[in-house]
Amino acid sequence: MRKYIGLSGTVPRILRNSAAFSHPSSSFKCISSAAVGNEKTVNDHVQAKSLTEMPGSGVWETVFWIMRGYLNKSQEIQLINKQKYGNLWKMTFKGRDVVNVADAQLIEKVLRNEGTFPSRGDIKEWKEYRVQNNLEFGPVLREGEDWHRLRAVLNQRILKPREAKLYDTTINRVVTDLIGRIQFLKETKGSGIMVYDLANEMYRFSFEGVSSIVLGSRLGCLQPNIPKETQEFINAVGTMLQMFAIVNVLPKWTRSFLPFWKKHNKAWDTMFSFAIMKVDQRLADLQTQLERSDPIEEDYLTYLLTSQKLTLPEIYSSVTDLLLAGVDTTSNTLTWALYHLARDQQLQESVYREVSGVTAGDQIPTAEDLEQMPLVKAVIKEVLRLYPVVPANARVLQKDIVLEDYHLPSEVLVVLCHYAASLDGSQFPDPLAFKPERWIKASQVHKAHPFSSIPFGYGVRGCIGRRIAELEMYLTLSRLLKHFQIKMDSKLKPIFPKTRILIVPGAPVNLEFWDRSSN
Repeated sequence: MRKYIGLSGTVPRILRNSAAFSHPSSSFKCISSAAVGNEKTVNDHVQAKSLTEMPGSGVWETVFWIMRGYLNKSQEIQLINKQKYGNLWKMTFKGRDVVNVADAQLIEKVLRNEGTFPSRGDIKEWKEYRVQNNLEFGPVLREGEDWHRLRAVLNQRILKPREAKLYDTTINRVVTDLIGRIQFLKETKGSGIMVYDLANEMYRFSFEGVSSIVLGSRLGCLQPNIPKETQEFINAVGTMLQMFAIVNVLPKWTRSFLPFWKKHNKAWDTMFSFAIMKVDQRLADLQTQLERSDPIEEDYLTYLLTSQKLTLPEIYSSVTDLLLAGVDTTSNTLTWALYHLARDQQLQESVYREVSGVTAGDQIPTAEDLEQMPLVKAVIKEVLRLYPVVPANARVLQKDIVLEDYHLPSEVLVVLCHYAASLDGSQFPDPLAFKPERWIKASQVHKAHPFSSIPFGYGVRGCIGRRIAELEMYLTLSRLLKHFQIKMDSKLKPIFPKTRILIVPGAPVNLEFWDRSSN
């Protein structure tokens, strides 16, 4: 490639017969509010236990779980370790002590002490690839003031809710094509009702959606015959994530004879080549428009190219990161949402009535209409609680803190176990059940801690595309339910999640889409 310088039904298997989550008084209790208030301060480090005294697992226990087949179920290891060790435990990974935190109030304390320039820690394999190919680090890999400068530019036009709302017309165009794609699949492959492997179809839709916003152009993902370079990019994302999950745990000396590192890098080659091609095409188009004195449409990529705040290599890497980050959240969340609504026809009917009551007839929902659809939003929030796309995040401590009775020195890597926190019975009674009503204020009898489910992260290092992703998911769900009644495939067995760095369905999701107009 070219090189540039510079730059309840989906219960986790381990818990299906466990009583640990059956009641808020289970063993997975958070420390009380009073305990947080009386917690040791930084000045009391001398009274706290040292990191060496923290319970936890060693290298061989990690190897044990991998050998037991848990490489693709790492989210369940969070639950196992929380049950075994409590809210805090230590593990050794690649010779480094890592502290795991699986409690909402402790997660809050870590994040509120993350500093001006939060650090997620190195993704060394991704950095190594970029260094080898003379590519810039994008927003995912940068740190410190350099990250802040880049992120400040990228935030413009997409981060704030009022900015995201401006994209509802663009998103709705893509949703219209998705509805057409579903009709095509039903008629040609599904005996008039079936859509097979819904996650793959939603992945194509999500890539089309993020591309229409980031690149300001359509890529043909929802056409009967997807363009070759588009399909190659989609395949490369999946390959890279699968290979990264493996190379991340293997020692470097295995790269010379195992194929995973080469496949990982080849996938990145494909992704960068695609992004660079699209950016270069836009540059050429802009040059032509300027020469002709044609009006220039102010989309997101045009803003990046004309703002003169980023170098071209920085734009190449940033666009690659944005395309990568903008697909999985939307596609997986919508797949899980449709799966659960197909399992619960009464709930689906309630959502349909809400949407129809706000947008009658053929009226297409807009960003403003969504303000009157609390149940649509609650369905998405509940999916993100049960299946946080990123099951764990990380921070490198910028200063010493005390969590419970332990002194954690600065520079320690802390893993925030969002999956375990979001399944805490003391925060979410009946935590394994799919209950969107728990997010609707009028029906809340128990309000969970605000850090018990934070699927988009927190603070300045939170998800840059959160508002766009939420808008896309809300609009898509509301419009699909206006057009279709979605039912389970009678042959479909319960679907459980697996980890591919991100949480995804562990098997193909096949659902029936019945036209409401013909019901």
